[in-house]
Amino acid sequence: MFDLLKEDWKTYEGDFARQGLWVMWVYRFGCWRYQIKHRWLRLPFSFLYKVLFVFVQILTGIELPCEVKLGHRFKIEHFGGIIVSGDASFGNDVVIRNGVTVGLRHTGQRGSPVIGNRVDIGAGAKILGSITIGDDVSIGANAVVIKDVPANSIAVGIPARIIPKTTAS
Repeated sequence: MFDLLKEDWKTYEGDFARQGLWVMWVYRFGCWRYQIKHRWLRLPFSFLYKVLFVFVQILTGIELPCEVKLGHRFKIEHFGGIIVSGDASFGNDVVIRNGVTVGLRHTGQRGSPVIGNRVDIGAGAKILGSITIGDDVSIGANAVVIKDVPANSIAVGIPARIIPKTTAS
């Protein structure tokens, strides 16, 4: 856990004022408590996690439950209005901005997005349903993504149009 906390510290450039760092540390604590095998020993840590989760959610407007699978160097660039479903999955080096929702498409239906490596998610984007976002994808501000996005693409609009990224010669 301490290696991940140090990695988060570097990801946020050692700036304790970044609310994303607070959220990440509470997330890491929530994941760590599951390593305590005995239920009665884990119980006080679970209670503390739930209190910290609500506290940081109120302070930052970010909901990132510890059940989410996060890769390395996950970065919350701007705080506020971020909702992530507990069964979503993120790869390495993902950047997420304010107003983003990653979660279920319909109430009562399981299936949250699986997001690849090096994905840049713009402010206000909505990524919904049991879809896959490939590696090196950029999702534009306020895009509503409800279908798979292949690697090396850009998703923009409502509903999102998929545009292949061009390589400079």
